[in-house]
Parts: sequence; C-alpha cells; structure tokens
Amino acid sequence: MITVPDIMVALLSHAPADAGVTGVAVTDSSPPSDRGLLDAYSAAVTSAVETARDAVVHIEVRGPGASGEDGAPTGGSGSGFFISPDGYILTNSHVVHGARELRIFLADGRRLAADLVGDDPDTDLAVIRVSAGELTHLTLADSDTARPGQIAIAIGSPMGFQQTVTAGIVSGLGRSLRTQSGRLIDNIIQTDAALNPGNSGGPLVNARGEVIGVNTAIIRPAQGICFAIASNIARWVAGWLIKDGRVRRSFIGVAGQKVPLLRKFVLAYRLANDTGVLVTSVEPGSPAARAGLQADDIIVAFADRPVPAVETLHRHLTADRIGQPVELTVLRGVELRVVSVTPLEMPAR
Repeated sequence: MITVPDIMVALLSHAPADAGVTGVAVTDSSPPSDRGLLDAYSAAVTSAVETARDAVVHIEVRGPGASGEDGAPTGGSGSGFFISPDGYILTNSHVVHGARELRIFLADGRRLAADLVGDDPDTDLAVIRVSAGELTHLTLADSDTARPGQIAIAIGSPMGFQQTVTAGIVSGLGRSLRTQSGRLIDNIIQTDAALNPGNSGGPLVNARGEVIGVNTAIIRPAQGICFAIASNIARWVAGWLIKDGRVRRSFIGVAGQKVPLLRKFVLAYRLANDTGVLVTSVEPGSPAARAGLQADDIIVAFADRPVPAVETLHRHLTADRIGQPVELTVLRGVELRVVSVTPLEMPAR
C-alpha cells in the first residue's frame, strides 16, 4: 500500500533543480565526454612512448654468403632495445642469427657497431652489445600481470621507418608459437598493435613504458593478429645469454600453457599455487611420453617445487637436470599423481 509520505518522497526526488525544494541531491546522469576519454588514452600512450622510445634501436644486419646485384653482402634489419645502461640490447634471434656485421642506430642519431653476445633460436631471442655507457634502458615488467584488454604499445622500425609507434591492446594470453628452430614457445602474448617486417625484436610496452613482451611475429594475410614473447621468458633467456652466450637446457617434450586450478583441488590437495601448466601436447618418443604423461594433464610441481606457469617449468629444466630422474606432480582429472621423468639435453640448434 502506498502512503502519502511515500508519494511525496517520490515526487520530491524527481523535482527539477529550480523548483524551490531544498535538501534534494540532483545527480548529473549525462554520459562522460568522449573527448575526455580519448584525451586520457592519448596521454597514456604518449607518456609510455616518451618513457620508452629513447631505449629502442634500429638494427641493420649484414649476413654471410648471399650478395646483391652489386656483389655487396646483403642482410636484413630489425629492432631491439637496451636492457642495461652498459649497452646490452635484447632482440630476436631471427634478426641477428648468423650475422657477419651488426650496426645499431640509436634514437639520438648515433651509429654504433655491435657484437653478438649470444642467441637462442628455441625462444627466438638474442642479446647483442655496443660499446657505450649511460644508455637509456627499459624495465622488463612481470608479464604474468598482463591482462586481455590492457593497452599495448609497439615501438620499432617497420620497413626501416625508425621510431614508429603503434598502439592497441593485449588481445590474448597463453598462445603458443613455433620458432624457426621448430620448438614451440609457450605463453606468447597476442596483440592487435600493428606489426610489420622490421618490428621484430622491438618492445611491446604497457602504459607505464615497461616491457611486457618482445615483438616477434605476425600472421599473414590476417590483420591485427601479432605476437610477442613474454617478458618473463625474455628475462630468463637474456640472463643466460649474457652469462654463457647460450642456453644449455634439458627438456621433457611437452607443450603447455598456464591455467587456473579449481579451488576445490587447491584446498583438497593443499597445493602451493592456484595455477598450473596444462599439457596441450606430448612429443612422441620424448621423456614425457615414456613417462606416461598425457595431454590435459596439469603439471603442478617439479621435484616438489611449485610450477605455477610455463616459464617456471622452463627454469627448472636446466643443464644439471640432464639424465637425472625427477618427479612431476600432475593433476589427471580429479586425481593427483606423481610421475617419474628423466629429462634429456635439448639438441643444439
């Protein structure tokens, strides 16, 4: 039943602002200005580019063997970026692999010769170095914090046009991409920030100008489907390349991606993490196949150490694991199992 006071309250709440009624709050329900939203987006992209662009370089490569019509050695080009103030540059392996000569063009116009520190075709990453100091360098962000829909900005030298900026979003996470060596790289970031030949090796940065990925590939003739190697993988590989010039690793022969675990399994089995590595495929004849691992198993631990993500599993598969049996803890359906597997050395590429 509606009472008189109820009606009065309803009428007063809809009274116009100039009706002489006091004590009634009037809310502006008009939508936010599109101009304001676009200005905020533009400011975020501009700020990120100003933070990152001075650390991005153009790379020109002279390779062995092939020569042009004039008899001069031919090569290619790509992008890269400084990861330290003393001249270390991260780029793609396919940009510099087999290079006879490397020249670097800095954002300030300088041209410097560079040396190859090491490259890893299995992750399509490489480190080169120039003899210079106090260089602007970029921070590698935690790529596990990347989320679909967040701003993603690519900086590089597509088709030789240096310091080109394209912007989009993170379109997807957990993709897999096969490198020229034939190995699958897991946890690839998909973006619609436009990439073209020459962008390879350049950074994909977030709104703070931090690197979330290393731009590496496009799919032709599709548009808006581009890929970057996650910064967490890049950090691990770069460390080994700087230290040893190569990445010597073991392998078990699975492809996988990070997935969330059902809460009931985390609680029931007292798991240390709420994510694991879903096995998407098992290579025939591999250590994993001989150990009985199957597609759709979820790896949650390696030698009793948690495996919350693919890069964690990669970090465990180091040279000292070659030929040494190790226990993998996996979820198969609703059952927690322990499987013994003996990693082998990854063949040289």
